[in-house]
Amino acid sequence: MDDSRNYPGMIVPVGHVEPSPRRVRGLVGGRCVFDTTDAKYVWAWPGYPQYCIPLRDIAEGLLTDEGKTMPLGIGGGRRQTLKVDGLTRSGAAWVWDDTAPEEIRGSAGFRWEAIDAWFEEDEQVFVHPRSPYTRVDALRSGRTVRIEVDGEVIADAPSTVMVFETGLPTRYYLDRVHVDWNRMVPTATVTSCPYKGRTSGYWSVRTSSAVHSDLAWAYDFPTRQLSPIAGLVAFYNEHVDLFLDGERLPRPAEVNRAQWEKERRA
Repeated sequence: MDDSRNYPGMIVPVGHVEPSPRRVRGLVGGRCVFDTTDAKYVWAWPGYPQYCIPLRDIAEGLLTDEGKTMPLGIGGGRRQTLKVDGLTRSGAAWVWDDTAPEEIRGSAGFRWEAIDAWFEEDEQVFVHPRSPYTRVDALRSGRTVRIEVDGEVIADAPSTVMVFETGLPTRYYLDRVHVDWNRMVPTATVTSCPYKGRTSGYWSVRTSSAVHSDLAWAYDFPTRQLSPIAGLVAFYNEHVDLFLDGERLPRPAEVNRAQWEKERRA
């Protein structure tokens, strides 16, 4: 076992299907493509689910069968083009076929980026559905945190807000006054998280020997559940030396979410 992983892993196997009690909607160009209270979660790859949408809850005439089948990891589906008010998005969706788990056969899946805005109830959701098996907790802590890059101190904080997210390393959010901003270089990078929201800033770190790209980020306006991290700065502990109460933590293995995405689009 990799002793650098000191956090809980995912417990849901690939192929698992669950009903969702949430109203799920998707908009393209301001038009509602689907609106359902009967969506299902399906884990077609590790880490997080996707939504399956009943065909009856998709606006009529928006999907066109492309006459192609596509492998989806836990079965296959018929590839669909989405056409909405002059917008055409090839391969935007699929209809699960008889090789898929029985509970989702005949329902549709959508590439997340093919839909302009996803909503669970009346709140917009980013990147992927929020897993019912994932916890994300932000806890204030009086434990000290020091960040070093190339042996140089980038941040040294007397306290932190620790974010514990199922399946991911613990993240340590620091007050900005404890960061050496002479070494921080703002970038144009923006990322989103279904649990925390959209980042408001990313920074590279400049040391005397190199510039390390996009090592730190902040959420100025996180979701209400993660409000304790508002305005604080976190660093990828995969790529920096992080000392907690003076003890250097092993760098966690990098989570390869890009590979999950590649596998599902194959």
